[in-house]
Amino acid sequence: MVSAICRKAALFACTALLAGAAFAATKDGPISATGNTDARLKEAVAGNWRSAADKARDRYRHPVATLEFFGIEPDMTVVELAPGGGWYTGILAPFLYAQGHLIETVPPSKARGQSMFEKKLHADPAVYGRITKFVPFAPPAPVRLGPAGSADMVLTFRNTHDWMNRGPDTLAAVFKAAYEVLKPGGVFGVTEHRAKPFADAAESAKALHRLPEDYLIELGLKSGFRLAGVSEINANPDDPEDINVHRLPPDLAGPDSEHAKMKAIGESDRMTLKFVKP
Repeated sequence: MVSAICRKAALFACTALLAGAAFAATKDGPISATGNTDARLKEAVAGNWRSAADKARDRYRHPVATLEFFGIEPDMTVVELAPGGGWYTGILAPFLYAQGHLIETVPPSKARGQSMFEKKLHADPAVYGRITKFVPFAPPAPVRLGPAGSADMVLTFRNTHDWMNRGPDTLAAVFKAAYEVLKPGGVFGVTEHRAKPFADAAESAKALHRLPEDYLIELGLKSGFRLAGVSEINANPDDPEDINVHRLPPDLAGPDSEHAKMKAIGESDRMTLKFVKP
């Protein structure tokens, strides 16, 4: 459904050995260093480093169309917020490998490199070995994504409800940090599980892991962004928007008796918002 409005520094850097291994693996990186954006994105999405389980979700997440909507280019500096298991990292890292810079935000940890995400990156330096840096990121702790005006794009995929669950001020701080790190003209790309229009944002985030689109658009505007576009790329009209997203595929966290119904719905209905820093 479309809403009524419009529907400490780097924690660690890649070591010289890791970077060397990446360059030794291939001259230009895991994908072609030539060709247009669309061709390169499709090559990254088709990459054999992506698992079958990851590729199976392409039909719900539409990575090529989503990233093209945001306006990504291979020479950009891109910040990915809270990458989780690295589903989008497996596309962004090879796409930006030859000409761009990818910055990942990761939770502070006493045991660096032990998360599943970081193990994944270290296991395949030919794909991930040129990630520029890792920034500690644990809202509501102070959020700073990098020097002001240093990034072309900040991306968040299905994370904003988590920050809302830590309080609306926490979510607002993330939007402010994205604004500050972007260059003028830089893009903040947001996808999120969509709640019903004008639903209570705090309650939707807590109970359903969703947010209403109108709430995020208003927050973006209050943060100083202009709204450059709203896309239905990741919409699912079969989703009634009143189901906890973890009951839907792929988690199917509810009782076995409802799995067939949830599978018939598919993954959640998602908003896709493009904000631009003036």
